[in-house]
Amino acid sequence: EFDKIIEKYGIEKIKTIGDSYMAAGGIPMENTTHPIDAIHAALEIRDFIELHKEKSRRENKPIFELRIGIHTGNVVAGIVGLNKFAYDIWGDTVNLASRMESSSEPGKINISGTTYELVKEHFSCTHRGKVQAKNKGEVDMYFVERK
Repeated sequence: EFDKIIEKYGIEKIKTIGDSYMAAGGIPMENTTHPIDAIHAALEIRDFIELHKEKSRRENKPIFELRIGIHTGNVVAGIVGLNKFAYDIWGDTVNLASRMESSSEPGKINISGTTYELVKEHFSCTHRGKVQAKNKGEVDMYFVERK
């Protein structure tokens, strides 16, 4: 379902690692709407998981919690591997996006101050203050919701 949602918003799936799902907007073709597109996709993914959790609770099955983090910036992208090729992205933007996810809360979408500045007219954002992020110091973070 995640793949269907990100495709709908023109987001590029990068990879899954364990229970992590990495995707990026604005690649391989740059565009001006990728922060907004990423948040729309994140909201839809979060809503899908919330519905799935309700169904699992009714059936007394284990639930899956979800934290989402989004940061906006430049990345290095390319193909890696000699025998088995994979498209991947690197750089400080990727690291900070990871910190947004790890600093989030279950069922929440946590965005950086950089992303907030690009999307604040489109979404309802709640400033969390400066939050300590591993190897990044204190970073402005916001929870984001639909208006």
